[in-house]
Amino acid sequence: MRTLLNNLWIILAFLIGLESCGMKNKKQGDLSASPDRETYTNPLDVEFGDPFILTDGGGKYFMYGTGGGAKDGFAAYSSNNLVDWEFEGQVYQGNTEESWASKFFWAPEVYKIEDNYYMFFSAQWKVNPTNEEENFMIGVAKSDSPTGPFIEMYDKPVFDPGYPIIDANVYQEDGKYYLYYSRACYKHPVESEVADWAKEKDWYDEIEESWVYGVELKRDFSGVIGEPVLCLRPPVKMDDAQAEWESRSVTKKEINRRWTEGSVIFKHEDIYYMMYSSNYYAGENYAVGYATSKSPLGPFTKASNNPVLELNTHQGGEVTGTGHNNVLFMENGDMYCVYHGRTKESGQERVVFLDKMEIKPDGTLVVHGPTTTPQAMPL
Repeated sequence: MRTLLNNLWIILAFLIGLESCGMKNKKQGDLSASPDRETYTNPLDVEFGDPFILTDGGGKYFMYGTGGGAKDGFAAYSSNNLVDWEFEGQVYQGNTEESWASKFFWAPEVYKIEDNYYMFFSAQWKVNPTNEEENFMIGVAKSDSPTGPFIEMYDKPVFDPGYPIIDANVYQEDGKYYLYYSRACYKHPVESEVADWAKEKDWYDEIEESWVYGVELKRDFSGVIGEPVLCLRPPVKMDDAQAEWESRSVTKKEINRRWTEGSVIFKHEDIYYMMYSSNYYAGENYAVGYATSKSPLGPFTKASNNPVLELNTHQGGEVTGTGHNNVLFMENGDMYCVYHGRTKESGQERVVFLDKMEIKPDGTLVVHGPTTTPQAMPL
């Protein structure tokens, strides 16, 4: 009997060990953890802000973002199924003697062009003679591998428009490259009815705003061609259909700023869609809308069904701070929205969500999220 009990304990210990090992592998993004499962649940097991997913061909995907285990730079994760992600380590290192960038490394996006990979990112520029608190610029680094190392192409930002800029997004069409970015709110007070309302309530003396611009890029990414064009900005009038959701940072008394940032542009049929994020990126009301145009540089018209992605706590959910999205196009025609958000479990840490999106026959863009219930595997 004693021998039998001992054997049972050995078997039980072995099974517990296997389970523990399996959980550990799954937590670290082991792609073989659940090869036959049919569903996944948000959020994904990646603590990233501003997530961007690169399709590298051959069924391999790479994710980049803000944070995620990187110090003074950016890290990457890889996946074969868009759900289980494996840490690839830091792929770009800033804050070196050779780098123009010192801190505040944000929102990387990586594009494969022929056999090379180009990372556009935001960071604080070392050249700061007036010691500005926000001296953000956009740079570009290059690698022959999606896992780096990415080396800065130039010892300076792509260009200096005379104000701090963040959130680079690049679009290519007919041999031309376009750079989209957000002018930071910093020292950019704007008059509006929302600003007047906040002053009357004695909440804020001024309201600063960020605006999205687009400009043509030189083909070697060493600078821009022509002058930036204003694409999107927060509403001026209180009765504007977009004013309520785009002004929540102010009306909820979070901060004296209104954002239009995190833009991503793509073309569907003959229409250009620009998705963008509004409100305080560190607050509950961060949300996503979109606008459309017949030209890559506008003019853009905001959609009547905005916002298309926002917190769901008012509907009994637990997700807040949804924003800074990107769009993933699948070979079968499906579209996915990748974005960051927060849950009760994640607290202030931003975690990655992946939800299906679509453009309906009438041209309306819809994001089916945020979800925290089982969803069909994307692959």
